[in-house]
Order: sequence, then structure tokens, then C-alpha cells
Amino acid sequence: MISDIEIMSRGIDCLLEKLGVVETERFIAVINREKFDYTKWQQQKFEGLSSEEFNEAAVAYSRKNPFCRK
Repeated sequence: MISDIEIMSRGIDCLLEKLGVVETERFIAVINREKFDYTKWQQQKFEGLSSEEFNEAAVAYSRKNPFCRK
């Protein structure tokens, strides 16, 4: 099991790679300001999708995401 520090480090590295420094700082500011609830956001994001649509979205995401483990 990896430590919380390692998870945070990997997450920041991903954000920096994909967003750059300025957008990473903005992302963190929004998360802190909005009291972001990831679980609620995911539920709202996929609300109304059929199981087939959800599966298609998951497969498409895994194909595009270079950090996805297989």
C-alpha cells in the first residue's frame, strides 16, 4: 500500500503533466473553494446513462488514459 504522500505526489505529477502549472494551481483552488465531493460529482456526471452508455464511456476513457492500469 502506498502512502498518502506518494498518492498526492503522483496526483500532482499527473495534473502538472496534463494541465501545466497555472491550470494545476487553478484546479487545486477550485477543489478547495468548492468543497468538492468526488463521489457526488461522479454520480451526477453519469446520471441518466444506460449501462451500455456507461460501459462505452468507461472503455473509451481507458483507451485514452495513459495512466490506466491494465
